[in-house]
Amino acid sequence: MYEKILVPFDGSPTSEQALKEAAGLALKVGAQVRLLHIIDPLTHAVGFVRPEVYRTDFLPVALKGADTMLRKACEQLTAQGIQAETRLLEAMDAQVATLVIDEARQWDARLIVLGTQGRRGLARMFLGSDAEQIARTSPVPVLLVRLPEAAPAPSA
Repeated sequence: MYEKILVPFDGSPTSEQALKEAAGLALKVGAQVRLLHIIDPLTHAVGFVRPEVYRTDFLPVALKGADTMLRKACEQLTAQGIQAETRLLEAMDAQVATLVIDEARQWDARLIVLGTQGRRGLARMFLGSDAEQIARTSPVPVLLVRLPEAAPAPSA
């Protein structure tokens, strides 16, 4: 059923939680997991950096950091006996959500497990929601994962 699980992964707490969910599912159904990280230049744009500075200074550091992060997460999965691999892309002029959907199609993923902040209202309107876009346009089921709510403090 879910032989191939795609996990967009950026190292954030929500993507770490999504990775845990994907690992649990993969163990239960014997699935393969692909971790996908997308470097999006717009996330780091400040408006004053020339393109050549981005290419020579920022991008090599970002690629190295992303590779290290993906390798560590992949090792966590393989240590549990899960067949895992990584994929690293640069967004260039494409939307992150579009790249995730394209990757799901090309790899023939059967499920996307994705961390989400659960933004609402103005925050969602101004910041957008890649998770929402992926969920709306995905050709396969999408499992949106949030961080668990903090437990209430015990009363005195």
